[in-house]
Amino acid sequence: MKICAFIPARYAATRFPAKLMQPLVDKSVIRHTYDNTVATGLFSDVFVVTDSTIIFDEITNNGGKAIMSIRSHESGSDRIAEAIADLDIDVVVNVQGDEPFVKKEPLQKLLEVFKDPAQNVRVASLMQVLTSQQNIDDPNNVKVAIDKNSNALFFSRSVIPYPRSTESPITYYEHIGVYAFKKEALLAFTNWEMTPLEAAEKIECLRYLENGVAIKMVTTNYMGVEIDTPEDLEKAAKLLQQ
Repeated sequence: MKICAFIPARYAATRFPAKLMQPLVDKSVIRHTYDNTVATGLFSDVFVVTDSTIIFDEITNNGGKAIMSIRSHESGSDRIAEAIADLDIDVVVNVQGDEPFVKKEPLQKLLEVFKDPAQNVRVASLMQVLTSQQNIDDPNNVKVAIDKNSNALFFSRSVIPYPRSTESPITYYEHIGVYAFKKEALLAFTNWEMTPLEAAEKIECLRYLENGVAIKMVTTNYMGVEIDTPEDLEKAAKLLQQ
């Protein structure tokens, strides 16, 4: 299988503008993400896909590979789909630009599910167990509920499942914004209209579920800090300096 990683990178983030270009100890957030993805050694190629000349220059001027988007896009998946349309690729890994703590082991685990033909996985993603009630309640942390085969049932910024019974043990999972797709599944995604649940939650992978495509969830250990707010940037800096 030919496997490539793509990092969609938007400069004008809604919650934290220019977050990918924020300095994180020794280099920008986006360069940490790019360099760590390359360092896994899992991919034939790694590209940042962006609509920003600032981000494009940040990557290419430091020896990396970047692709400028031709059109404007609603989601990172749409942005990647445009970039891969004419490329010879079997599996595409979407690493979010604000995930500077990318590691080899979780990505390797994610890719393993595509090697079993019996599972016929078209889309897969990562999750981690949430233990802190503060993190469970935080709408910036997207939660996922899964079935007994580790396929996603629903993604939400709300607390799912709701603990109506205090006697039933509940494991809460946080969805980590790292996906892997068969190329055809990602290209199909871009031909579907934005779906109602996706629009309400602002969680793009709900479009797959609303169109009947299963998402295999893979549990991983703590992935570090996703940069959504200035406070996250401070936490990430402390982790890097430990």
